Amino acid sequence: MIETARLIIMPLTHSQLLQYKSNDSSLDAALNLRPSSRIISEDLQEALELTVLPNVAAQRNNYLFSTLWAIISKEENMVVGDLCFMGEPNANGEIEIGYGTYEGFKKRGFMTEAVRAMVKWAERQPNVRSIIASTKKGNVASYSVLLNNDFLMVCVTDTLFKWELEIKW
Repeated sequence: MIETARLIIMPLTHSQLLQYKSNDSSLDAALNLRPSSRIISEDLQEALELTVLPNVAAQRNNYLFSTLWAIISKEENMVVGDLCFMGEPNANGEIEIGYGTYEGFKKRGFMTEAVRAMVKWAERQPNVRSIIASTKKGNVASYSVLLNNDFLMVCVTDTLFKWELEIKW
């Protein structure tokens, strides 16, 4: 678990991921939180079923690189978003981060604060050399989070900006 001034960032266990996926407030109840306004996108639903849940269940790797991390606002006592790394560091020491803020909690700096905390966490992990991310060109809020955390744009495609942050040792 990681704590910042306003947030608790908690990695979800396999059983908590199942509660998260059910989207019936059972995770909120289990964590003694107020119910959130979580909407699970089709992409996230697919990632949960095909990648996240199997990887966390397998327990072969460090699940912290494969699970969702719930972002909890201390003041609201609610999950306000989530983030994840998309697997352990590759041969180049890269990990990819993805994140989302729930409706009603956007434009409050929660994700910038959460990503900053996760960058600090990643700096302490062996074999992590850089964090990469991709954002849709029109998603100003998403790439503002990366800019506010010193990520550099390293590539542009027709639809995406690709970002990287080298880890300082």
